[in-house]
Amino acid sequence: MPIVFVLVALLVLAVLVTANWYVWRRLFRDTTRGPGLTRRLGAVLVAGGWALAITALVAERTGAPFWLQQVLAWPGFLWLALSIYLFLAVLAGEVVRPPLRWFLDRRARTGPGPDASDRGTGPQGDGVAGAPADAAASEVAAASQVDRGDGVPAGATTAGSQAAGVADAPGAVSSATTAATPQGGGASGAPVPAVAAGAAAAGSQADGGVGEPGGLPASATAAGSQADGIAGMPSGAPASTAAAGSQADGGSAAPASAAAAASPADPGSTATAPHPQADHTPEASPQPLTTTAPEPTAPTAPESTAPTASAPTASEPTAPEPTAPTASAPTTPAPTGPSRRLFVSRVVAGAAAAAAVGTVGYGTYGVLRGPKVKRVAVPLAKLPRAAHGYRIAVVSDIHLGPVLGRGFAQTVVDTINATQPDLIAVVGDLVDGSVKDLGPAAAPLAQLRARHGSYFVTGNHEYFSGAEQWVEEVRRLGLTPLENARREMPYFDLAGVNDVAGEDEGQGPDYARALGDRDTARACVLLAHQPVQIHDAVEHGVDLQLSGHTHGGQLWPGNLLAAAANPTVAGLERYGDTQLYVSRGAGAWGPPTRVGAPSDITLIELASKQA
Repeated sequence: MPIVFVLVALLVLAVLVTANWYVWRRLFRDTTRGPGLTRRLGAVLVAGGWALAITALVAERTGAPFWLQQVLAWPGFLWLALSIYLFLAVLAGEVVRPPLRWFLDRRARTGPGPDASDRGTGPQGDGVAGAPADAAASEVAAASQVDRGDGVPAGATTAGSQAAGVADAPGAVSSATTAATPQGGGASGAPVPAVAAGAAAAGSQADGGVGEPGGLPASATAAGSQADGIAGMPSGAPASTAAAGSQADGGSAAPASAAAAASPADPGSTATAPHPQADHTPEASPQPLTTTAPEPTAPTAPESTAPTASAPTASEPTAPEPTAPTASAPTTPAPTGPSRRLFVSRVVAGAAAAAAVGTVGYGTYGVLRGPKVKRVAVPLAKLPRAAHGYRIAVVSDIHLGPVLGRGFAQTVVDTINATQPDLIAVVGDLVDGSVKDLGPAAAPLAQLRARHGSYFVTGNHEYFSGAEQWVEEVRRLGLTPLENARREMPYFDLAGVNDVAGEDEGQGPDYARALGDRDTARACVLLAHQPVQIHDAVEHGVDLQLSGHTHGGQLWPGNLLAAAANPTVAGLERYGDTQLYVSRGAGAWGPPTRVGAPSDITLIELASKQA
């Protein structure tokens, strides 16, 4: 037998430890990014709360100084109730967690897309809205050809250089092409003749789709644009070719005809001087512009004497080389807020904590406010017509102790007296402590008033607190203890038996003594603390048994446990010819809290079937 007790105790301890670790994990570990003060405070709260609760229970049972019981009772017993509903709330959060994460994931996947204007802008942000969708592919092809050092082949088209997607100007000829002298074959770095200002303007539009302000020379614009798009272009390349290559970065798609000749009507169209070259470059004849397509031959490799753009001289101005354009989408900044998993954990944990605190707070308020009056009509077959409407105020489980004291007792007494009963029945568990500590708290019971008096039977908690002393104390306060005794009232017999917990002290219930030798033609009302005593009441022909003990479960889902141990948890039920009424009680044991089982004082109104 001791081994079984130890095993059960270890099992209970393991369940408690696991449940509290689970609560700590969900409330504190899963809601923080890493170890820190919050997790340590959570561990202290959980462990400290249970330490207070266990200490409060031990102090009450061992008769510790009453002031110490009062100090420990409030935080310790309230933590008991709070821990129950924290666990239940966190457990319920497991049902909410998956759909909440699904909703956030779906919202992230189906968020609003970019506007039409955003989709028309190139990755560099310099393009012009309304570019064709396939412009990015042409840009990548042109850029990759230049990066390999192939130069710009003769007959490169302006359509291929318009990779950034610029809208064609009105009247533009989309099929026009511009010829360029191959770099690396034929003449070696010949000086460039003057090119029409229209070609320079086209090259100057490489970064914005509009002409450069200030009337920059075409040669300077072409040189600057070489650094943007044509890495392998020699410095001696024609300005028109550089202007076409510069459009690969998103410049305006100027018509080929505009690049071929300047308009005489344009006052700003002036010829430009030859592009300055390195000192060692020999002169060559100028290369004319042509609109004929080149032969489909691969460009020849450049001679060793060909100048390169990778080693500019000190006298030659250079421009900073920007990052080569790519077709990939711009990178999105990394999110700075919490992840969705952390966000969901915090939302669920916060809701669980709020629900638990709110539930316990409301349940505690309901107890401290005092019990409500509940009226129940009970017909009795043997009750005479003259007793129809007889009122019995039933109160049980007041549980005066370190938490509920004299003020609560006064509230109960005032509520009972307001019903103006014919008889008052106090059916056990009046106190949780000794007469020495709780005598002053029970003093208001002397104010109970009823036409046929007040009666008392012991409950199991009286035997934890000195039943004999309390029997004498309630007698001194004006109540009549019924210790396995019976009184003949004007219209029925009133009997009372001790609680079954008194059997360990030789003061258990004695039904034969309380109910023997009575007139069975009279109705009989029995006061017995525990509902399990109904079976003996049925055997002895009792008409109505009044009980308490269950508290109605007190803390939901405690009613399920109470139902497993008692035939009736609360209310009126019939067992054969005997009816059983169980009160939820006026007070509370342990936590001064009730959830799903409000406290009550029941006013039984007896009804005669002869009326």
